[in-house]
Amino acid sequence: SEIEDGLPSNAVGCVRSFYLQDGGHLRERLLSLSDEEFCFSYSILDSPMPVEGYVATVRLLPISDGDRTYAEWSAEFECPTEAEEELVEGIGKGVFLASFHALEGQLSSS
Repeated sequence: SEIEDGLPSNAVGCVRSFYLQDGGHLRERLLSLSDEEFCFSYSILDSPMPVEGYVATVRLLPISDGDRTYAEWSAEFECPTEAEEELVEGIGKGVFLASFHALEGQLSSS
């Protein structure tokens, strides 16, 4: 992915542009970022998915038993009723869960 207009990737308001494996193009705007609260939010500006008003938040919380972290990734969006079930499943498992698994793989190999 690349950040448009030469902005730093941690600048609220920056736009990240990237292509999916199937060629779909996405653009996301960083809405908030807190190093202190370990969270960030972003909105989707352009997507091949039929979603409107998409806003997602990622939060990291410490787990008190051991040296572990709880990660929460949630999103709200509007979509055509007939596409809702497929989108919720696709975003939940195909994006969120797949990304967590990829991150887990990177962290365990380092």
